[in-house]
Amino acid sequence: MRSNDGSDGDESAGDDGAAGFDASLVADGVTFDGRDAALLRAIAAAGSVSGAAGDLGRSRARALSRLETLEGGFGDLVERRRGGADGGGSRLTPGARALLARFDRLTAALAGTAGAAESVFEGIIAERDGELGVVDTDAGSVRALAVGDPDPAAGDRVQVSVRADAVTLHDPDETPSADATSARNRFPGVASAVDRGDAVVEVRVDVGVEESLAALVTVDSADRLGLREGSDVVASFKATATRATRADAAGDADGSAEE
Repeated sequence: MRSNDGSDGDESAGDDGAAGFDASLVADGVTFDGRDAALLRAIAAAGSVSGAAGDLGRSRARALSRLETLEGGFGDLVERRRGGADGGGSRLTPGARALLARFDRLTAALAGTAGAAESVFEGIIAERDGELGVVDTDAGSVRALAVGDPDPAAGDRVQVSVRADAVTLHDPDETPSADATSARNRFPGVASAVDRGDAVVEVRVDVGVEESLAALVTVDSADRLGLREGSDVVASFKATATRATRADAAGDADGSAEE
């Protein structure tokens, strides 16, 4: 396996300036993302939950339900006033404004990850299942989208690439079962390098081959994992976030670019 510098993308990760890497904050099992940030900003602008829901094209009941869920993880976010000279309404708490500021800092950091590392595994396609292929690599079997012109076939030597922001890191004792997640590619390993920024952490994971697997996680995620050099982790990523291309096609592309 070798590592390249490339640009972003997990399925998700996705949005907020980094393809495939979604900005989100988590507290007590509750995730705060871009839609939640939009809801709080709309409440601040409209002065009421009803007005915010209308501006966003959501129902008031749905907005209130989401607020209740968010406040279960992040504490009080909206002060609701009834009646009075101004007719009541809603406004954000200091905690909500601080939460939005944290989210904005994370979003800004993710917007700068377009050059996130890309890990490349070299191997041979063992089998095909529709658009997916199972590739035997030195690091283990990898499920990936087999793409190209022509598409890679069983027996072809391929390069399998996965972007750092498509990789999720887990505590080995808390890794979801294979049936509980769509991220079927899993590699146990050890964090060999941890480069901590203001909002994101670049991690290199030793998965038992010459080059390390690159991962990009939020500071919140790293803190929850207690992530440091030497930490045992399980790295996972989805087949749909992974591309397998014929090795000779990749070489042809490189050669044509040099001419």
